[in-house]
Amino acid sequence: TMESIWQVILDYVDSGGWVMPPLILATLVLWFAIGYRFAALKRGTQRDVRNMLRRATKKNEKLPKNDGVMVRALKKGLELKEKHAEDLRYYLDDAFWEEEKSIRLFNRLILTIVSAAPLLGLLGTVIGMIETFDSLGDMSLFSQSGGIAGGISQALITTQMGLAVAIPGLIVNGVLTRKQKRIELELAQLKDMLCADLNQTE
Repeated sequence: TMESIWQVILDYVDSGGWVMPPLILATLVLWFAIGYRFAALKRGTQRDVRNMLRRATKKNEKLPKNDGVMVRALKKGLELKEKHAEDLRYYLDDAFWEEEKSIRLFNRLILTIVSAAPLLGLLGTVIGMIETFDSLGDMSLFSQSGGIAGGISQALITTQMGLAVAIPGLIVNGVLTRKQKRIELELAQLKDMLCADLNQTE
């Protein structure tokens, strides 16, 4: 039942001590940031930059309606090309910076959480181990269920939680970072192609 599941979760969190709530908060923030980056790194089209620009300029085809970073950048680039024939590169750099900023947002936050979560989990384990060995002084641990093994097992829960937060976050953010680098190269390519096309038409 749901009540028993919630009770198991609450017992798990409680057994980790005061370190568990910050780890849970870090997990929520981490996956919110990852979700944002997934949405921000949406290209909006499957076409490469050259085909996308060729179709938009020479075949008079409508741009995709999808709101992706490359589609937005292309729309901005074509509008600026019509308005600012001179110093186009300057205007493109300024306009594309907004897109570059959006795809980089939360990257450092994710890396910080991924780095801090195992350390926070280790802190919880050290605190738990200290409490476990302190309890040996008055032999109170032997009267508890599980004895020393049970105390050490509880102490290691925070390390387990820290690694469970960090490892998936590290893997997913690595994939997102590679996608970010690819989009940054495509934005630079789009700027070069818009400027080169303008020079050819002059």
